[in-house]
Amino acid sequence: MFGKKLAVDLINRSAENEADRRRFLTSAGLAGAGVVGATALGTSPAAAQHKGPSDAAILNFALNLEYLEAEFYSFAVTGHGIDESLRTGKGDRGGVVGGHKVDFKSKSVRQYAREIATDEIDHVRFLRSALGSAKVAHPKINLKGSFTAAAQAAGLIGPKQTFDPFANETNFLLGAFIFEDVGVTAYKGAAPLINNDTWLEAAAGILAVEAYHAAIIRTVLYSRGLQKEARAISNARDSLDGKANLDQGIGTKDKANLVPTDDSGIAFSRTAAQVLNIAYLTPESVKEGGFFPDGVNGPIKRSADKA
Repeated sequence: MFGKKLAVDLINRSAENEADRRRFLTSAGLAGAGVVGATALGTSPAAAQHKGPSDAAILNFALNLEYLEAEFYSFAVTGHGIDESLRTGKGDRGGVVGGHKVDFKSKSVRQYAREIATDEIDHVRFLRSALGSAKVAHPKINLKGSFTAAAQAAGLIGPKQTFDPFANETNFLLGAFIFEDVGVTAYKGAAPLINNDTWLEAAAGILAVEAYHAAIIRTVLYSRGLQKEARAISNARDSLDGKANLDQGIGTKDKANLVPTDDSGIAFSRTAAQVLNIAYLTPESVKEGGFFPDGVNGPIKRSADKA
């Protein structure tokens, strides 16, 4: 897909350390090819100036989120998770708790779900291919108790009730809304941290697709009069990810808010730690919980402390 010169530059600028660079070279088929000298294996000037997490760490963090979305939509559409060949990698490999096929009554929603499922699986394939042997494994994912906890936190159900996002179309749409907007803000927040232009362009492309997905879910929720439920979920996300009141519902019956932006018409961002607050379903600084009961794989794994 890439020429050797571009691939070498991408590897040098993206990997966390020399070991990472060598893994990238091996996965790209460049190790021992005579195209990389000793200086190429060292840290490039651009990478040396980059103080934040490496591009590899950022992409692996994104891969964890894509695993979650791919599993959710795959189960909803097909009744089973993603292929086992897409679950290997570095770190602790885990399965999926919960999840089953949704009995879609609406042809349009069924088609939306199928298209989104395909996109999310493609994102998993792309990131795994781009990261090569540096990719992280599929972590343990909870699609059962996590949704009940999220629904209880939002006040959609009582403390003794359960919420199954696969039970019907309405539950499916609300379940998708719980984390669909989060993916958009995650990629937006990661954009300034990505050092390599090639990875930045790819991340921008994925962000655009995630925004399309979020818009579909928000629009269908609005058309079905689920503004109150969406606002409750939005408030719950806001209660988890920090002191700032940034999250937005889909509006009221008199005024739609299908595109959540600031006063300049720009989508807001979340840090990786804030994203994990929502994924782990806690405002505290932890390394596991919620949708990822054993945590995510990779160096970026701790949520923020709201206090």
